[in-house]
Amino acid sequence: MTRAARFFRRWGHGERLRASRQRRVAFSVALAITTVAGCMTRAGTTGAPQFRASQPGASLSAAAAPAPSPRPAGFTLAITGDLLIHEPIVDKARQWANGAGYDFRPAFAAVKPILSAADLAICHLETPLSRDDSDISYYPTFNVPHEIAPAAADAGFRSCTTASNHTIDKGLAGVQATLNALDAAGIAHVGAARSAEEAATPKIYDLGRVRVGHLDYTYGLNGQRLPASAPWIVKLIDPAQILADAKAVRAAGAQFVLVSMHWGEEYQAAPTAQQRSIAQQLLASPDIDLVVGNHVHVVQPVERIGPKYVVYGDGNFLARHAPCCDTPQTRDGMIVQVTVEVQNGTPAVSRLGYTPTYVDPATVTILPVARTLWDPHLSPALRSDLEQSWQRTTATVDMLAAAAAGVVPTEQP
Repeated sequence: MTRAARFFRRWGHGERLRASRQRRVAFSVALAITTVAGCMTRAGTTGAPQFRASQPGASLSAAAAPAPSPRPAGFTLAITGDLLIHEPIVDKARQWANGAGYDFRPAFAAVKPILSAADLAICHLETPLSRDDSDISYYPTFNVPHEIAPAAADAGFRSCTTASNHTIDKGLAGVQATLNALDAAGIAHVGAARSAEEAATPKIYDLGRVRVGHLDYTYGLNGQRLPASAPWIVKLIDPAQILADAKAVRAAGAQFVLVSMHWGEEYQAAPTAQQRSIAQQLLASPDIDLVVGNHVHVVQPVERIGPKYVVYGDGNFLARHAPCCDTPQTRDGMIVQVTVEVQNGTPAVSRLGYTPTYVDPATVTILPVARTLWDPHLSPALRSDLEQSWQRTTATVDMLAAAAAGVVPTEQP
């Protein structure tokens, strides 16, 4: 039985994601360690806003200590931006593998503790994966080493969105190779499909006592049309269809629905009028709880619309653009950290925070900005780059008054 088969099992029309007891224990321990380390390293800073550390001064006596309050029913998500695997990243992965294939794991090492702490970490895989690495290609028609899939799984990702403008760069065979590689790595996926049956099957994760539905769409396919023989291969953005799909995934048993969107104007931090209009339409529906976008390769703002949130774009997570487009902004990204709690039987986002990230162009590794800045031995050049990245990301996220809605970084430099 594959790792994917062990981790997922069929549930009605969807798939249930088992949040094991061991993962929840590890999650609690990791958070406690992170909170304590943060307090020791930067006095006065706070840990992730969705978690509460033990209060100081508590008695160590078991008899005297009050019983801990039960954790509310719910779950945590960690959602990241584009995995856009350019040639410099592949070259580095070949070096890391010492010539024996490709090893992308070092790129994720610094963010692995953050991703692994969430009940469900979700990546965005923008490009097709090669079946056997014999036909690697890059922009404008991507086909990258399949070894990125096990590296993402090792980093803590348990699901990936796959709807993008590059989804059908290699046609149906490319989609099949990509999803097969994700299956082999134990990573669930939503967006692209290998068959009409797969496309029609709602994606539902079982996170403890909450069933989470996930939908994924792209604005287009770089001028290509959906294949006449496989019109179900990926779904294009159509608000009416998205609302219908959300109602269907609710009917299939989802109690909370996340919608992922590949949208926006590339390299533009401000959301377009169309993005904002669609977000308003979707979040007005009782069937949709959260919208998270990607695609533009720079961070975009977060906005609270009523009691709900839209993350217009979480930037690049791992990318190394060509010189024409390799700006400091394309190295910025964020891990969107969401806490969902069940109140009166209804799951809802109780807190949304984020960890700014930066792709170091020298090492092609993803750095969590705040905790990397804690290092007193950091080189002056990298410290300056990270400080500027922090300012860019926090200013952009707050472009639509996110901080006033409680959306703040989970750690401070």
